[in-house]
Amino acid sequence: MNQFQRVGATMLAPPIEIAGNTLGLAIGVVQRVGQFPRRFRSTLDQMHLTGVKSLMVVLFVNFFIGMILALQLGYELARYGQQEAVGFAVAVAMVREMAPVMTAVVLAASVASAMAAELGTMRVQEEITALDVMSVDVTSYLVFPRVVAMTLMAPILTLLASVVGILGGAVIAHAQLGLDFNGYMRNVYDSLSDTSLFGLPRSLYASLLKATIFGFAVSVVGCASGLMAKNGASGVGNSTRSAVRNSIILIIVLNFFLGKLIYT
Repeated sequence: MNQFQRVGATMLAPPIEIAGNTLGLAIGVVQRVGQFPRRFRSTLDQMHLTGVKSLMVVLFVNFFIGMILALQLGYELARYGQQEAVGFAVAVAMVREMAPVMTAVVLAASVASAMAAELGTMRVQEEITALDVMSVDVTSYLVFPRVVAMTLMAPILTLLASVVGILGGAVIAHAQLGLDFNGYMRNVYDSLSDTSLFGLPRSLYASLLKATIFGFAVSVVGCASGLMAKNGASGVGNSTRSAVRNSIILIIVLNFFLGKLIYT
């Protein structure tokens, strides 16, 4: 093997291994969906860790995202005398893109990293090896509740994030642009008037679909990164960093393809 081959193998082998292990784990979780009743209690515990403990951070981040959008879009729209449309623009941006993406990023940074650290510590301390020796299904026992919990909680958090982000935009629209709250909310309503199933906005369905897929993907990446940890404490740190990095990359890539699929 020459120098170029060694460099190529060093660069390409780890991403391929990570992708393969992550995909295999995702398939394993889907195959065990029938075990949900057995893992109901542990799934509830993980939903509390994923949703309740992340709620304030998600709301805080998205409130300021809404204010930033209203501030920047408001100034630009005011140049053309269209500042009244800021509610429309903020609602579209929050519901379609910012709320699901930013919520997923927060979950990647806080929850997926914790999953990777916890499972990584269990791996390097050989607790997972002990479970394997006792014929315990690690995917069902450790991974399945975490993935299901984030998959269920991500759309709920995204829905709340959309509401809070729109309200954050309303604060700036009134304070900086002098817009009436009722007029702002009418524009928000107009932006979400594209109805679909059960009379709810198509944009909202798309947002919740994105959030569900993001939640599944981020949790699988976090768990897979932890299960691949090795080399002691430094390996746990590397797995945690890998979980956050890979999750955010995957969120951005999935967001592009889902947006193209849904809105074109």
